[in-house]
Parts: sequence; structure tokens; C-alpha cells
Amino acid sequence: MIPKNTLVVGASLNPIRYSYRAVQTLRSHQVPTRAIGLKEGMISDVSIDTKAKEYTGIHTVTLYLNPLRQKEYYEYIISLKPHRVIFNPGTENPEFMQLLDSYNISYEIACTLVLLATRQF
Repeated sequence: MIPKNTLVVGASLNPIRYSYRAVQTLRSHQVPTRAIGLKEGMISDVSIDTKAKEYTGIHTVTLYLNPLRQKEYYEYIISLKPHRVIFNPGTENPEFMQLLDSYNISYEIACTLVLLATRQF
């Protein structure tokens, strides 16, 4: 698998949350990973930032925020110019998908954990 720099938006320090497991699994697959969440901390070797930073070279943004919480990140995510955005279960957002289409940013409705487990990431 070719590493795809990934940003997890909605990362949680709670080990039972899927976003936590996603960060761990991304790192176990040696995917360069960044994370943004509500609380600062570490998951594996990834520090969680609480503010949007100007990351460069982000290939994939994987979302773990409900559609209402995503609104504040629309412009930020688009500014990163990712190749794709993954809408994990429960994060599907037609409004944001339409906006991504207008910027020619691809997206998929999928589960990051399943994509990694089946080598489709």
C-alpha cells in the first residue's frame, strides 16, 4: 500500500471511539497521520491538535463528525486540497458532498477501518 497522508477530523482520546481506532489502525499500516479533535493528547505516535492547522500534502481527510459539526470545517478541508474525503458511517452529508463536487474533490461514503482491513484504503 502506498502511504496516503491522512487527516482524521473528529479524533477522540476515548479508546472505544472509532476515530481513536482509525488513528491507531492508520499508524499500524504506516500511514502518515494527523488528527484534529476537541482535546489535545496522543493516540499512538499521533498528537491531536485542537485547532485546524495548515497541513501540506494531505491526500485523504477522514471524517468522524456529524454533519452539523462539519460545517465549521468546510472551508478548511477544501483549503487543504485533499484528493478525497471519506464520510464514515453517520457522517454522510449531502451539502458538503455537493460543495466538494464543485471543487473537484472526490469523496466516498465508507468506513476507514474496513478500507484498511480490506486493503482498499
